[in-house]
Amino acid sequence: MARNNKNNKNNNMSMEERGRKGGEATARSHDRDFYEEIGRKGGEATANSHDEDFYEEIGRKGGEATARSHDKDFYEEIGRKGGNARQNNNNNNK
Repeated sequence: MARNNKNNKNNNMSMEERGRKGGEATARSHDRDFYEEIGRKGGEATANSHDEDFYEEIGRKGGEATARSHDKDFYEEIGRKGGNARQNNNNNNK
């Protein structure tokens, strides 16, 4: 692993290692609510700074990546699960 020693006070630790350690420390000191809150704030900030075209583009890219990495069985399974969920939801609303 290459070491990034630029502005590195501890020349024995890479930037990646420092980031991992910092992330682990943050995970130990914060709960689920913390992560939900920063996720919500990030989502709101993204929504305020991007338009519909941005979301269409990332949706298209995500769909293409999913299509490349999954087969017919995957789509059959998620279709079945979605159909069952919809049917259960409709039955609960009667």
